[in-house]
Amino acid sequence: MSTRISRRNLLKTASIAAPAAAATLISSPARSTEALQWKMVTSWPKGAPGVGTTAQRLADRITAMSDGKLSVKLYGAGELVPPLEVFGAVGEGVAELGHTASFFWQGKARASVFFTTVPFGLTSAEHIAWVNQGGGQALWDKLYAPFDIKPFMAGNTGIQMGGWFKKEITSLKDLQGLKIRSAGLGGEIYKQMGATAVLLPPGEIYSGLRSGVVDAAEFLGPWSDRAFGFYKAAPYYYWPTFNKPNGTAECLVNKSAFEALSPDLQAIVQNACEAENAYALSESDWENARALAALIDDKKAQVREFPSDIMAKAKSLTPGILEKFVWGDPLAEEILSSYRQAMALSKTWAKVGRQAFLTARDS
Repeated sequence: MSTRISRRNLLKTASIAAPAAAATLISSPARSTEALQWKMVTSWPKGAPGVGTTAQRLADRITAMSDGKLSVKLYGAGELVPPLEVFGAVGEGVAELGHTASFFWQGKARASVFFTTVPFGLTSAEHIAWVNQGGGQALWDKLYAPFDIKPFMAGNTGIQMGGWFKKEITSLKDLQGLKIRSAGLGGEIYKQMGATAVLLPPGEIYSGLRSGVVDAAEFLGPWSDRAFGFYKAAPYYYWPTFNKPNGTAECLVNKSAFEALSPDLQAIVQNACEAENAYALSESDWENARALAALIDDKKAQVREFPSDIMAKAKSLTPGILEKFVWGDPLAEEILSSYRQAMALSKTWAKVGRQAFLTARDS
């Protein structure tokens, strides 16, 4: 008797459990495809030409490519976190995404500067080749992993200008005591040439020039510089750059959040970054050319070439500054070694390729 009751109970339990299991199977896909809402914080004023529009397009690309399954809301500099706290915000999960530049974080991860630009270093095309083909991405991932951050290239402002100066610079002597807004290792070069480097967030550069906090400022190229109005406060616009031959912007992704995504959404984030990186570089090249002409013709900017003694001094200082900068940090030393190998390889091809052609075309 007990055996028959047990069997009946078993059958009854099974009959109840079967619909419940079926309901679970039906409802599971709905839970797994529920739309995710991510926040992106940036170091740029919202909508600023160049870096600001790149950040917005990246957020829009991810949202559109995922058909809304991963929706990204953009916050401009200071709206959710201060512009120079983006790195920490992403690593701590305050926001899942950040759009910024790696050389802001050298106080946290010393070798981060190599992933934006280095004085007398790789051009934009060469930098992209190093990251994608020369092992740079693996080193970048290794550098940011302790902070729970996964980095991607996600925009590029191209080769940049030397900066805006309130007074004309005629020789190395004119840099003595000068206060210049400078980001990255160029600040150390200016320091050793007698100037004082000041790091201001992008949104504070113009007011810094007007108020006298700085006497000069370098930022990006003509397109972004014109939009920020630097020509109104400092009329002398110098070229060529020695600090910023490249302008890689980075997308920071909270690593834990990224790894929790389904493979298709991970691929969408990566491909959106790659698409924006390529698009932004072409946009910057085009718009910088147009903006430079407008600055000269309409805004009467005084475009000047840096004196040869400044360029020679900056170049002679660079190798020692780089070596001192990475000394004692094994990963930074490894990244500098990899970067220099990429430089040596790129120089040979550039000499017989792009450099030779441009000389022949434009002479």
